[in-house]
Amino acid sequence: MSILAQNISKSFGSTKVLDDVTVEAPSGSLVALLGPSGSGKTTLLRIVAGLETPDAGTVQFEQDDITNRSPRDRNMGFVFQHYALFKHMTVFENVAFGLRVRKWSEAKIRDRVRELLHLVRLDEMAERFPSQLSGGQKQRIALVRALAPEPKVILLDEPFGALDAKVREELRTWLRKFHDQFHVTSLFVTHDQSEALDVADKIVLMNKGRIEQAGTPEEVFDHPANEFVMDFLGNVNVITARLEGGRVLLGHVEMPVAQGRVGRSASGEATVFVRPHELDLSRRAEVGKSLQSKVVHINAAGSVVKVRVEAEDFGLMLNIDVTPDRHRELNLRVGEPVFVTPKTAKFFGAPPTDQDYAI
Repeated sequence: MSILAQNISKSFGSTKVLDDVTVEAPSGSLVALLGPSGSGKTTLLRIVAGLETPDAGTVQFEQDDITNRSPRDRNMGFVFQHYALFKHMTVFENVAFGLRVRKWSEAKIRDRVRELLHLVRLDEMAERFPSQLSGGQKQRIALVRALAPEPKVILLDEPFGALDAKVREELRTWLRKFHDQFHVTSLFVTHDQSEALDVADKIVLMNKGRIEQAGTPEEVFDHPANEFVMDFLGNVNVITARLEGGRVLLGHVEMPVAQGRVGRSASGEATVFVRPHELDLSRRAEVGKSLQSKVVHINAAGSVVKVRVEAEDFGLMLNIDVTPDRHRELNLRVGEPVFVTPKTAKFFGAPPTDQDYAI
């Protein structure tokens, strides 16, 4: 069951929350609506669910216009951030609730609930109440409750936002595996870029009620459409350089721009973006390619060593990721001099003009 929210606009009073937004989730895909608070992602999800009415635009399920249908008639499951489990009901009755509303037989309800509880390995929790469950267990129950009536679409609103980091990571892996097994079309809201990159087949990055970019995790991370996407997705060093003769320069060092074109006539300041793993550290300088710097902080905890250096000539702080092996090889120490070499950079300045191509 594919989802198409087309040309959606929505205002609350004088505040425009969505401005002509179109989002498509192909059948069986897991699509993330990603963006900062206030970007409009939750409002869009609620419009798809039928909990809000758009001022303009349509919602279609498999080319069937459902814009004016009630939530009950849309055959979808909804998973909230704070579980929304019924506190006075056991786990079994929580999962069975939607089936009883749809008047399934008791035998079918019993079989379906047992099947789902076994699937999430919570069979022994059937007679417990939500207050007796951990946060991760509650969210699994919330998800199988949404899946119980066999919906065509699952909508998830910040499903892991209320959980601690370790449980969030475990549930992300579990959700991806779960989705691959059921192939239910899923649309989920998150402001956590690592969550979207880990779980989604497609990311729709939103900002101020509009879509900045949509594509696979690899597309939006490796080929960001603009500065906002680049800065929002992952850690990044933002560097103010200068344009000169078709080059982007930081002092004597030419930034190796891999995305974005610089016209020969361009001049003035340029903002370039370099991710921490796109900077190389060395004890030796490469002429015309390296910045002299000083190590100011080292965090060696984890699978990547995070090094912070200062290029004093430019008053510039840079974050650099190196492997533990490289860290040991360089024998880095705080306060010692090092040389930083940019391996690649991205630039989103104005494109070359006709003058730049003139002979």
